[in-house]
Amino acid sequence: MPDQAPTPAHAKAIARYVRVSPQKARLVVDLIRGLKAEAALHLLHFTRKRIATDVAKLLQSAIANATDRGELDVDALFVTQAFVNDGPRQKRIRPAPMGRAYRYQRRSSHIEIHVGERPGAASLSRRVSAPADAAPAPKRKPAGAAAKKKSTAARPRPQAHGKPGKFAKSAPTRAAKPKGGSKNKGGE
Repeated sequence: MPDQAPTPAHAKAIARYVRVSPQKARLVVDLIRGLKAEAALHLLHFTRKRIATDVAKLLQSAIANATDRGELDVDALFVTQAFVNDGPRQKRIRPAPMGRAYRYQRRSSHIEIHVGERPGAASLSRRVSAPADAAPAPKRKPAGAAAKKKSTAARPRPQAHGKPGKFAKSAPTRAAKPKGGSKNKGGE
């Protein structure tokens, strides 16, 4: 996916070596994939993650790259691709008790966002409207009307008290132990 070059109707922005783990960055980037650019910026503004501000700046940069070209309409931009790749890891050591050391890694990410106009958006709006000479679609009955006509005899009735029902406790399945004890006790 990252090896594909964007088509001419796309613009992209890349942030490299961002100091956040890729797993945490993907949580935010997955939220905006496929959304309209304006809606994605609005969503990022109210997302309560530290990386959301960096992703919002990156999205604004991708939108600016699209407007600089002059080929794309800003109001029709969508987030066509958004992904996070692993960056290099910094290996560190933390002191531990009794002279030992714990190793840990500080992860980094490469975040990439592509914006563009949705392919076939103009033809989609034409397909949605019905032709003038077409017959109107038949009316459907509401779902509530069909549910009311069902017979009440098909419903299971609750069990009377004392009879085992669906939620009644059943008798234990194990056989009761003899009260006399076993013959193989030590010393007897």
